[in-house]
Amino acid sequence: MIKITSRSLVVASVVIAFLVGSGLLVRHYFFPKSKPSYITAKAGKMDVEEKVLASGTLNAFKTVEVGAQVSGQLKKLHVALGDKVKMGQLLAEIDPVLQQNSLRDAEASLKDVMAQKRSKQALLQQYQLAYQRQKEMFAKDAAARADLESAQAQLDSTRADIIALDAQIDKARIAVDTANANLAYTRIVAPMDGVVISIVTEEGQTVVSAQTAPTILKLADLDKITVKAQISEADVTRVKPGQTVYFTTLGDEDTRHYSKLRAIEPGPDSSSTSTSSSSSSSSTAIYYNGLFDVPNPDNKLRVSMTAQVSIVLREAKQVLCIPVAALGEKGKDGRYEVNVLEGGRAVSRTIRTGINDNVHVQVLEGIREGDTIIIGDSSAPTETTTKSRPGPPPGGGR
Repeated sequence: MIKITSRSLVVASVVIAFLVGSGLLVRHYFFPKSKPSYITAKAGKMDVEEKVLASGTLNAFKTVEVGAQVSGQLKKLHVALGDKVKMGQLLAEIDPVLQQNSLRDAEASLKDVMAQKRSKQALLQQYQLAYQRQKEMFAKDAAARADLESAQAQLDSTRADIIALDAQIDKARIAVDTANANLAYTRIVAPMDGVVISIVTEEGQTVVSAQTAPTILKLADLDKITVKAQISEADVTRVKPGQTVYFTTLGDEDTRHYSKLRAIEPGPDSSSTSTSSSSSSSSTAIYYNGLFDVPNPDNKLRVSMTAQVSIVLREAKQVLCIPVAALGEKGKDGRYEVNVLEGGRAVSRTIRTGINDNVHVQVLEGIREGDTIIIGDSSAPTETTTKSRPGPPPGGGR
């Protein structure tokens, strides 16, 4: 049987302690603890703006539907789709035969009434002479009073007939003017400078203007474009005329077109959106159209294009900014906690913020330009590094 003496226990304890100490020394000197690796960004100056985003549609500044005021067959169309036209330029012609016949008929009626008037004027002269004779004879007691009264009646009746014929002549002249106007309407001319954006009626078609004026084509003034931006009801209270606005188109996202908001339509533009889930439901989104105009001298902007609109509420040029992701908890005084890297250590700072565009936030006080701001820790588990940190709403607390 092996005997374990107290001396052996002491020796074993010393050996174990030596081994443990040696391991700790090796770990300390040869396997030092890794320093934390931070995701950082420099605090620097940049332009920042708080804005309302909206989707818009491009419209012509002025659009006119050119119609026909007379009936007939469209005989000739002098323009094509996309042509630029000047005010007064001939656009189309309607077969003028019916209007020419109406004009001839009106002119003939006028001539007939004028001939009747000349006839009555000749009778009037005769009746005036007859009345004068009867008057002289009655004065000498050579004629009866009845003959004098009859001559007076004939004279007055003829004068009344001439007045009635004058009215008929005026009416006939109006008919002639109307027929002339209708004949002129067979030549359809441009009411303004513009571009032909639509042709509704083709050559050979018959237009009937008995009840409504049929549209031949549409002209639009494309030298200026009006943008209708749909502003949600949540944002419309922050938007007002006169604010700076700019937009880009889907085909040219690098070019910004700037203007000033001209007006906000008082009535909403409603569109329904449906949401599918375990129980189907539908809701209505309310939008208000904001209007503004931009010059379009080269006609690159086209009607019905989609515009990505930004309405600037506040902006600042070359101010100190940091990423919104660096913001920590918001205090009761509206300030935020951020971590700054100093000498390899994370140091907490309290800052006051300004304009927030949801990517960068303006810093009014608390850090300096060039400070290294900690956004996250790359060595931390995925759950902590990807978790979003709270930030201020647009505009930020001050």
